[in-house]
Amino acid sequence: MIPVTGFDGQTVAVLGLGRSGLSAARALREGGAQALCWDDNPAARAAAEAEGFETRDLSAQGGFDGVARLVVSPGIPHLYPAPNPVIAAAWEAGVPVDNDIGLFFRSFGSGAWEMFDQPPKVVAVTGSNGKSTTSALIHHILQSAGRGSQLAGNIGRGVLDIEPPEEGGVVVLELSSYQTDLARALTPDVAVFTNLSADHLDRHGGLGGYFAAKRRLFAEGGPDRCVIGVDEAEGRYLANQLAEGAVDDRLIRVSAARKLSGPGWDVFARKGFLTEWRKGRQVASIDLRQVRGLPGAHNHQNACAAYAAARALGVAPRVIEAAFHSFEGLPHRSQIVAEAGGVAYVNDSKATNVDAALKALQAFPRIRWICGGLMKEGGLEALAPGFDHVAKAYVIGREAAGFALGLAGVEAEVCTDMDTAVARAMADAEPGETVLLAPAAASFDQYDNFEQRGDDFAARVKARLAG
Repeated sequence: MIPVTGFDGQTVAVLGLGRSGLSAARALREGGAQALCWDDNPAARAAAEAEGFETRDLSAQGGFDGVARLVVSPGIPHLYPAPNPVIAAAWEAGVPVDNDIGLFFRSFGSGAWEMFDQPPKVVAVTGSNGKSTTSALIHHILQSAGRGSQLAGNIGRGVLDIEPPEEGGVVVLELSSYQTDLARALTPDVAVFTNLSADHLDRHGGLGGYFAAKRRLFAEGGPDRCVIGVDEAEGRYLANQLAEGAVDDRLIRVSAARKLSGPGWDVFARKGFLTEWRKGRQVASIDLRQVRGLPGAHNHQNACAAYAAARALGVAPRVIEAAFHSFEGLPHRSQIVAEAGGVAYVNDSKATNVDAALKALQAFPRIRWICGGLMKEGGLEALAPGFDHVAKAYVIGREAAGFALGLAGVEAEVCTDMDTAVARAMADAEPGETVLLAPAAASFDQYDNFEQRGDDFAARVKARLAG
């Protein structure tokens, strides 16, 4: 655990008692503060009380009496579409609002570090798509290189649940826009921006607010090294804002769409090859085409970003290449769950938006596509560039019929439920094809989360293959 410092003897309120909220309460107590907890869910309050925490309705009159700070869990709206009433009450009471990420950066340093020849470092990864894979891949590379590494944040463990790192250790954090937007301290040693596409717009008041939330990772503390995906205008803008000149070793530009040129530090993927250029010359090249755990151009972008972050930490190219080949990928993210009769079965349930689903479609030549769910804003038109890879779509979800109508030019069968979709896709699939779950929609109409949806897909595939 990372004890939260700076609040010894003070009362700190915690709103939201899920994984990050309870973790923050424990870390506050460990650091000498009194954690005052609240959640609208009685079961969550009971769980906190069972651990000895006091609960108080923070929205009631006098709820913030004696409170020094409010710590908010990431799922709770703090501004758009409307601030949570407890957060609004904190504003009125003059109580600063923070989250567990801000507490982590505030408390990460330790007096014991004075004895270290190599102080621990933090790598923080944000962006719209690829954050989880990029973070996990950086963590895997560091472990393969013999470096102590812990994975936390929006993936793995709660950020305050990790162990204080040893000498030379690295903490790899995946950070969502909800987390970067509210944290009052953001001081990573290496910061990574993968890409930007429309997502979570209701929580940020539009695309500009969403990008602004991501940018805070690079503005608040000034990372020593920045890895920036430049395949969108926002990334190019951010890279330009961070660079002090054409040659600035603090900045590594990354692309999976084009060859990058110039005298700076660049990592790009073209035709399946990752290439590192620095000061006008090629430093290294890696063939990504045979890296089983990283299929498709979107994963090649993830590979470039992870490679660049690892290089910023001093890992050699050949060590990184070997780690790529031993990386098995993440559950629900281009995860191969089975292969039989020349057909691959791929679970990409994490592709909850159109941009992520398009990248999944473009990763495989001929697809039996299971899609659908709770549609997000913006429609499905942006999927069109991937439709020529689709042999047929099998649509699930309560809105399956309406979703199917948005797939212009694609043969689509309305299946509604996962069992029917898997059965029909498996019956139709031919050798050389891929049965792909890439929903392009949220899961909440039929499942609690995307993980549950992906697990259902995998279980039904395996059951039919076994039967």
